[in-house]
Amino acid sequence: MTDNKAQISTSEKIYADSLIQAGKDGAMKFDDILKDLNTINEITSQSKDLVQVMENPAIDDKTKYEIIDSVFSGQINNKIINFLKVLIDKKRFNELDNIIQAYSDELDKINNIKRVEVVSAVELTDEQIKKLTEKLQNKLQKNIIISREINKDIIGGLVIKIDDDVIDNSLKNKLESLSKNII
Repeated sequence: MTDNKAQISTSEKIYADSLIQAGKDGAMKFDDILKDLNTINEITSQSKDLVQVMENPAIDDKTKYEIIDSVFSGQINNKIINFLKVLIDKKRFNELDNIIQAYSDELDKINNIKRVEVVSAVELTDEQIKKLTEKLQNKLQKNIIISREINKDIIGGLVIKIDDDVIDNSLKNKLESLSKNII
């Protein structure tokens, strides 16, 4: 299981916090901000040319603003379009992915949500996921969102990842531990 979360810089957190503040102030709803950010993320992940243009220092900001307007007008709120223009103005467009991640993380805190990765050798039933979710909610006192992954290499059992903590209750891990103790 790999950790795809990048290290969030202080400046990225500050920009994400400004979006959180917009939600707290009632300028936009938190979920609407997240929906717009996800739309931006989807579009930029499908168009590397767009990202390269936005990050290219040889292209003037006015041209970049026009491109942002043409690509995103009608798809996302004007406040978020203006936010993108601020990122361009401050030469921070390259930090957009981490800003979106930082916003999402902060929104999870506000909503008392904990995201948990569960790796199993076979597909877990809905009933097993429900029981695991209930146990984790009781233990962590948070609303749990589980993402599932199948990895036949673990043979059996589960590997549960909560932030930086890994609970490895897989048969593969138990066999490796046993092997180390015998040798």
